[in-house]
Amino acid sequence: MMASHPAVEIVNLTKTFVTGVLPRRRKPALRGITLAVPRGLIFGVLGPNGAGKTTLLSILATLLLPDQGRVHALGLDVVRDAHRLRERINMVSGNANFLWSLTPREILEFYSRCYGLDRKARVLKVERLISLFELHEHAGVPYMELSTGLKQRLALAKSLVNDPELLLLDEPTAGLDPDIAIRIRREIARLREERGVTILLTTHDMREAEQLCDEIVFLREGQIQARGSASAIKRQLGLGDMVSFLWDGAWDGLSTLPGLLKVQVVDGRVKCLVDDARARLPELLRALEARGATVRDLEVREPDLEAVFVELAKS
Repeated sequence: MMASHPAVEIVNLTKTFVTGVLPRRRKPALRGITLAVPRGLIFGVLGPNGAGKTTLLSILATLLLPDQGRVHALGLDVVRDAHRLRERINMVSGNANFLWSLTPREILEFYSRCYGLDRKARVLKVERLISLFELHEHAGVPYMELSTGLKQRLALAKSLVNDPELLLLDEPTAGLDPDIAIRIRREIARLREERGVTILLTTHDMREAEQLCDEIVFLREGQIQARGSASAIKRQLGLGDMVSFLWDGAWDGLSTLPGLLKVQVVDGRVKCLVDDARARLPELLRALEARGATVRDLEVREPDLEAVFVELAKS
């Protein structure tokens, strides 16, 4: 399959879970998802609990069978070519778990064997991953004694034993302390930059998605509600970053600036709603300076994931 083809191609994917006996209850998880993910991207899959995020990644990982639709990853059908595909992908869960008594070195050794690495290759791979994720001091510690952050670093290390072309990350920083979460995000970004790995990432953290993801798709009740870059989705939903300030001088006429969605005075502060503060703030400040205005007490506030969910729920 040519490298120019998307890493993931999904057409009309549906998945329904059936529970109970009498009566049997049907819970649709995915309702006709159609999606293409170019190679080399970090692609965010966002949505509230029950939106279908984990189901989507599990189907791509060949852990679940689709009910209907066509699903290809790396040019391979996830059902017919499941065995071949598993050699080229890997997955990390935010609730990753390994046998409690094994050490990180033993866990990495075990998964290297699962992927068919010979003894020499296994030794090199395990030591390189231990070094890469700075696990040397903990390589001989039983898994049950590791901190949550170390467990997640080990899970990421395990996901690289087969040098995957497609990496599926399901809430990789869930429940981690902020400093550990930042470290994990850096590792994710490095994987894409240095190795060109295509990464699908689910998260509830909008800031994390904006930091890492080239594109984002929002799911709600198993359907795609929005897709694009973070700033494009905010524009699509009528959301944006709020720039507010106190001022001395004139500020009128700002509404004609590109990317400025709304401007008003509230409690003595000028509040400017912009599509992307990082892109628009320098231009806004230059425009104020040209009007002779002196800006004081500048604040920038970005919309959080909860605000995005509220807007999507209205659609």
